[in-house]
Amino acid sequence: MQRLLIVDGHAYAYRAFHAIRGLRAPDGKPTNAIYGFVKMLAKMRANLAPTHLIVAWDGGLSAERMVLLPEYKAQRPEMPDDLRPQFDEIENYLDAAGMESYCGDGVEADDYIACLARHAVAAEMTTVIASSDKDFMQLVSARVGLLNPHDKTEAIWTDDQVRAKTGVEPSQIVDWLSLIGDSVDNISGVPGVGPKTATDLLRQFGSVEKIFSRLGEVKSERLRVALENAKARVERNQKMVRLRDDLECDFAADKLKVRPENVTKLRELYSRWGFKGLLASLPQAAGEQQAVLI
Repeated sequence: MQRLLIVDGHAYAYRAFHAIRGLRAPDGKPTNAIYGFVKMLAKMRANLAPTHLIVAWDGGLSAERMVLLPEYKAQRPEMPDDLRPQFDEIENYLDAAGMESYCGDGVEADDYIACLARHAVAAEMTTVIASSDKDFMQLVSARVGLLNPHDKTEAIWTDDQVRAKTGVEPSQIVDWLSLIGDSVDNISGVPGVGPKTATDLLRQFGSVEKIFSRLGEVKSERLRVALENAKARVERNQKMVRLRDDLECDFAADKLKVRPENVTKLRELYSRWGFKGLLASLPQAAGEQQAVLI
């Protein structure tokens, strides 16, 4: 079975950076995000045994979303100074470890991941998206699952987990998020509408379009007025939240296959970073290349 693992690069790099503190290379440069990323990726590979793998990085904010909402993600803090230089080193690791990565100017990783997932489904591959971003719940299907690092069970999320988490189907996630908003992305929802109310509305009406076309059936006057006043905002949110899987993502399954590691390069990197345990785990013969788990 062909299984594609798509990793939300920035999400895991940030997670690694904040999970491990004070780790530095012999030359004093920070390596905490690198080390955490390597270990997390190794664990995912061991558990999932993907035949194909790619790490997707954010290449900036979507121009279309910025036009719709100029304050999109404006509240997010600047990247920590100690994290920034570690991204290039993580890229060096991925290259040496035989794994593909992608970063495109002005392309949000979420959209690129959605595009890859669509093509993978068409190619009859099973896909697992590793990310804690709730936007990805809209992509869940019989062939696309989620690996949420916040879920200690390490289960692959299917539509069952999406329903348990939200009360709605994956196909309703865009509408659900459009109603409640997303504070992480600085997207405001309908005032007074939280997850439970949004779930109740979608269970009753099925979709945002049907909510507004049958607004008179909403029993609460306060809620009815709030929805009526926020109609334009909700319609904007649908465009903000819906992932753009129609990007040109140049899908080529062969290019995403996990390649043999370059042990010589890994030995050089681990030595430079001071990763003694990982260094000791490598084959001893200098220059030897073989596919091994870290």
